[in-house]
Amino acid sequence: MHDALAQLLGPSKISVSEEVLETHASDKWHASRLPEVVVFAESTADVAQTLRFADRRGIPVTTRGAGAGYVGGCVPAAGGIALSVARMNRILDLNPGDGVAVVQPGVITGDLHDAARRRNWYYPPDPASLHECSIGGNIATNAGGPRCLKYGVTRTYVLGLEVVLAGGAILRCGSRCHKNKTGFDMVGLFTGSEGLLGVITEATLRLIPHPESRAMLTATFEAFPEAARAVQEILDAGHLPSALEITDGFTLRAARDYLGPSALPAGDAHLIVEIDGRSAAVRHERGELAALLNRLNALSVESHAGDEECERVWQLRRDFSYSLKATGLTKLNEDVVVPRSKLVDLVEFARRLEEQTGLAMACFGHAGDGNIHANLMVENYHDPQTQARARGALDTLFTWILANGGAITGEHGVGLAKKPWIEQALGPAGLAAHRALKNALDPNGILNPGKFL
Repeated sequence: MHDALAQLLGPSKISVSEEVLETHASDKWHASRLPEVVVFAESTADVAQTLRFADRRGIPVTTRGAGAGYVGGCVPAAGGIALSVARMNRILDLNPGDGVAVVQPGVITGDLHDAARRRNWYYPPDPASLHECSIGGNIATNAGGPRCLKYGVTRTYVLGLEVVLAGGAILRCGSRCHKNKTGFDMVGLFTGSEGLLGVITEATLRLIPHPESRAMLTATFEAFPEAARAVQEILDAGHLPSALEITDGFTLRAARDYLGPSALPAGDAHLIVEIDGRSAAVRHERGELAALLNRLNALSVESHAGDEECERVWQLRRDFSYSLKATGLTKLNEDVVVPRSKLVDLVEFARRLEEQTGLAMACFGHAGDGNIHANLMVENYHDPQTQARARGALDTLFTWILANGGAITGEHGVGLAKKPWIEQALGPAGLAAHRALKNALDPNGILNPGKFL
């Protein structure tokens, strides 16, 4: 296979070195499987030729962007070809006149942010890994982030796609128009499809004017229910923050251990409120929100204005993850979603699950849209008995989530990690519909096999 692909694409685009194969065997989840060969596509033509070659021979193909996922989505579970699009990393067009950017899938999300900002325009989707994840991976998982409360997830910004289908045909769907109702929503079909239906080789993305100003408020509360109540009170008062982040007591204790006891004011729950817009409006709203939080019995309220101060707060938020890692426990990062009214119920359920299983849980995340990262914290995870106990705890968690109108993933995707619960999540008819679409677009089943379909 190596020689045939090298002849087809050129030897510089093919590798079977041990180091390269190992790099392309896993993402940030624990699963790993070596591919037989890695193809470094540099153009749509390279992708089309690779898929045509593989489809005729029944060779599995697993597409990989930056490898920043948390669910094993780009693990080549069936071996075969790991198809890297990392070299397809150009911003092809950035056009404020049309309000669009046209990019290749390997563009790092943070680089697109910076390029748009230099033109005073804005690409809002902001996953926590934005400085390492790629646009192609964001589209494959329909990635979110803290600011999707106000601005929406990745799908909101995908206007058009170029996709190579399993047999090598090149499909263009959508356009660079901000409105387009021509035929089925093919853009929506491929966004979030996790590499199972085709390989994205180009994306036309919607840009918006960059907000003139932003500010933040941080508040601590005596207990989590009070912070959750503050989330709803903020929204009921007519405010629509760009981000509303909540953190539980377990995470705060880990942060104080890692960053020092004075890193955070006293309290067993923490709230981050970010606002943006015209400068005068932001100043006025910041004052209103501070007064509201004080009326809601916050133990402390701190105000932060401008990019530099806001970035310090976001660094604190990122440090929560590092703090959990510093505990020495393995963090199973579960991006569950519940209706916003169920936030307190979720955290109270997490505490009960701790008592039942002896496994700690750390809950923090995007309170405004109910997307809370319920992290199972596991000691000695590589022990088979411990893994079985963790798997049982996850099963209990996901069952509760679905029974309470929630979803088992809000932004990371299904991949391998959540595959055991996919039929429970979709239902028999939903799973059958997914399989019908898969069979129609990838009849030989070469694209990302071994995942949830």
